[in-house]
Amino acid sequence: MLIMNFIVPKVKKYNCGQCGKIVIGGRYNNHCPNCLWSRHLDDKIPGDRASKCKSLMEPIGVVQKDGKWRIIHQCLKCKKKTVVDSSVEDNSNLIIELSQRPMSDNYL
Repeated sequence: MLIMNFIVPKVKKYNCGQCGKIVIGGRYNNHCPNCLWSRHLDDKIPGDRASKCKSLMEPIGVVQKDGKWRIIHQCLKCKKKTVVDSSVEDNSNLIIELSQRPMSDNYL
């Protein structure tokens, strides 16, 4: 039996709900590379796009895993937290700024 831990969403353009920039979303880009904000689209499996919430998700911090930055988002409405990989297109100044914020070990 094949069990997937994520679903690959279709690539499509959208306007960032925070800064308004046009973003091309897909597997490796589920947040705005300009402001790093996201939208609460996924429910149980990354990429499932089944969330009923649909609120904006604020980047609240970053952590490193295997030498790569991962962005921690928190939903403004339901307060759910998620962690996503950063992208080479992401605003590195904002990632550095987020890295200066203290994060507890139990950030999720």
